Amino acid sequence: MSETTDPRIPTTPLHEVPAWAVLERRLFDATEEAWRLFSDRYTGPDGRILHAGGFEHRDGVDDLYEPFFNWPAFYALGGSDEILAAAKRHFEGVTAQLTEGGMLTGEYENGYDWFHQGESLLFFYGLCAADPGDERFAERARRFAALYTDPAHGNYDPRRNLITAPHNGAQGPLEGLGTEWLTYPASLDYMEAYGLPLHGLPGITRWSDLEDPAHARLMGDELQRRAAGDTAVNLAATSLVTNRWLYDGDAASAAWVARYVDGWRERAAAAGGLMPDNVAPDGVVGGLHDGAWYGGHYGWTWPHGLHSVGMSTLIGAINASFVSGTVSGSRDDASLDLVRTMLDTALEHAITAPVTETPFSLRGSWIERLGPHAAEPATLVPYRFGADGWFDYGPLQLDLPTWLWWWTRDDADRKRLDRVLDGIPGSDEVRQFRDKVEAGHEGPWLAFLDGSLPDYPERALSMALGQLARRVAVMDAEPVDPETVHLHFWQRANPVVTEVLGQLVTGTPQTLYNGGLPFAAVAYTDADRQRLGLPPDVAALVSGLDRDTDGNGRVELSLVNLSPTRARRVRVRPSRFGEERLTGVVVHGEDGGVWPGRSTASAGRAGTRTAATVPLDAPDLLVELPPSHRADVVLLTAPAGSAPRHHQHHEGARP
Repeated sequence: MSETTDPRIPTTPLHEVPAWAVLERRLFDATEEAWRLFSDRYTGPDGRILHAGGFEHRDGVDDLYEPFFNWPAFYALGGSDEILAAAKRHFEGVTAQLTEGGMLTGEYENGYDWFHQGESLLFFYGLCAADPGDERFAERARRFAALYTDPAHGNYDPRRNLITAPHNGAQGPLEGLGTEWLTYPASLDYMEAYGLPLHGLPGITRWSDLEDPAHARLMGDELQRRAAGDTAVNLAATSLVTNRWLYDGDAASAAWVARYVDGWRERAAAAGGLMPDNVAPDGVVGGLHDGAWYGGHYGWTWPHGLHSVGMSTLIGAINASFVSGTVSGSRDDASLDLVRTMLDTALEHAITAPVTETPFSLRGSWIERLGPHAAEPATLVPYRFGADGWFDYGPLQLDLPTWLWWWTRDDADRKRLDRVLDGIPGSDEVRQFRDKVEAGHEGPWLAFLDGSLPDYPERALSMALGQLARRVAVMDAEPVDPETVHLHFWQRANPVVTEVLGQLVTGTPQTLYNGGLPFAAVAYTDADRQRLGLPPDVAALVSGLDRDTDGNGRVELSLVNLSPTRARRVRVRPSRFGEERLTGVVVHGEDGGVWPGRSTASAGRAGTRTAATVPLDAPDLLVELPPSHRADVVLLTAPAGSAPRHHQHHEGARP
């Protein structure tokens, strides 16, 4: 759309400056200071992390990429060109570092489970979306995806439509689970909270049974023997292929995603609707688990159950829906029934109890999230299923039902989400916490979108600034010895804070951490600098999201230019990848106001608010903001007729 055809969007003067806008821009500024401190203190000239330790087994690749997972996201929101250049330098440096450590082949993970591969690839996906014109990352996207779409690599069996091992990657399907668990003794106390990895082995019914060396060897032998064929968490591999598809619409990539997800849908249907977690190399569900649909690696029984199976299934289902327009000509959300069934099943088996009184394996993080509410009765769902049925009860993590509703905007999906929220005490409170996935504030954000928590932006941004300050304090309080530092330290210290910015600026939950793509309800381009993100001085607030059954949407958006001297121009897109188009815009203005007023007046005089609807058929909208002005609009959207793509408009720094 050329600028000459853009409608004029009326703006109104700032009779007072919104606190949320000031806090939002302060968070941008503080983040710019903090990431530079992190980079200077913990990384070398080529971008690698200053870690002298080696790697004893297959684990560790994700731990060096994760400290930077949201740096490209911050750039795409409006962060500086310098953070994009730094993020690329760190990707290159860490990739070289891991290659030297024997963990990568051809710049890709030798082979590990997709729970962890998905975590490490968030950084890569973010860089691809932030600067798709960088051919180095485009080439990697094509090459990495081919590890799964090209059967020659051995990771994918096209005849049986399955990924061929729980640990897979650049070296193809790897045998077993590596050397770490050749035996599985009770002395592995860091795994005791998750219980027995396999159920039903003779003589092993409790953790203490693993004190017997023979039992420990049996558990290790069975873990290795059953580590073959497909597992549910492999569905996260669909993001790798979908990311490649976003560059050029490669039809074969879209078809691979659709077919692979359909394979799991067929297995779930054959099992009564609930997603199984394992498929033997011959294509039989339960073939290595005595016929059981549960028990696969990172599956329903161990270690995280719903957390890992639900996350990977939701990622795969969203990706299948996303590419479905290319495959079938119209978007097909049927794959999301896999997620609906597992959420409904978990809720059907819910109990009511305080988190503090349950042995929930993930209770530590929930006690932090709930604070004093952890001792109050809550709706607890079973996360895992084993030989004795459902177990391991805890609050249903909000990212799963939130993303399901956000993707569909379906009333039934929202009712399910509300049921989950109603069962979590204090779910609409803005609590001070931040874990490595930087999520968990979905409840108060949703209350804001519904209109019941109008001061959420101010409270959440203040909280985010506090969390950033805490990360800087961690850096100052904990001297790091590269010889002994724990691999997780840099994730704890990462000062880039994006959850609240993503919610408010783009109207989007935090990206699904185990390998989700960086979708957004609203994306921006600085029209003067011709690069992604908000211009300097501009703050954005998405205050409403809606969509009808025909796919027509409404996005309520405010833009504020805080500069008293500089005009700013911003292009607004109703989706990150162009999957939505604008069909109109409701513009709000002011009639009869006086601005700036007489020099002796204390203030100008506001006029009467006006509203008008302007029909459009465009991918984006130009908004010109004079100094100290704001624009309040409602974007009217519909599914785009063209296929989604990485947004190529970029002239930022490229190291």
